[in-house]
Amino acid sequence: MRTRSTGKRPTARPPQRTAQRTTHRTRRSAEEARSALLDAAERRLIQSGPAGIRLQDVAADVGVSHPTVLHHFGSREALVHAVIDRAFASLDADLVSAIADVPAGEQGVAALLDVCAQTLSGRGHARALAWLALSGFKVPSGVGQLGAVIGALQSRRTAERALRGQSPPSAEDTTFVVLLTTFALIGEAIVGPLFTPATGPGQEDIERLRARFRSWLGRLLVSHLLDTDA
Repeated sequence: MRTRSTGKRPTARPPQRTAQRTTHRTRRSAEEARSALLDAAERRLIQSGPAGIRLQDVAADVGVSHPTVLHHFGSREALVHAVIDRAFASLDADLVSAIADVPAGEQGVAALLDVCAQTLSGRGHARALAWLALSGFKVPSGVGQLGAVIGALQSRRTAERALRGQSPPSAEDTTFVVLLTTFALIGEAIVGPLFTPATGPGQEDIERLRARFRSWLGRLLVSHLLDTDA
């Protein structure tokens, strides 16, 4: 059966355009790319520990390819070590600078403890340290041993005691002061928000309470640092 023609040509449909997703990647220098990758890996270390640092995820966070991460660091283990090295170097630099700059006495120690708290809690270093310890990750020798901080404090204590006509403190005593402060502030940064005292101002804002703890710790340290037998 033949179909009658209407004499009209069928209207041609315009060609359909296939939607394309365009990925915009920011051009970075090699130093900027490396820094961005370390930032992304550090965020994942703080959030999930060393096991949370996967090259594909870090690459996606920064918007680069997986081979780009390997180009900068060579392996996942090298990336993790680079993150740890940078974190400890930053921590040491902050504390050494604070030790040199803060005034003497109770106010100076309180200011130093605030710097420590900001570095450990505000920047997440305490959480990263806890992840590393609990995961059994082997920190490279010489990293994170607080040698620069202990040396800076020993030098300052020696100079201040000389002005008072006192003999220099023992290196062991200074080491223990640094360790006591480190352990106290790391613990306070990690679990401090979870605890309120059984007695006292239970309704007080937890941040003010944590600040009062650091103030108390500062007075305790000042009392020891001024001890002529220390």
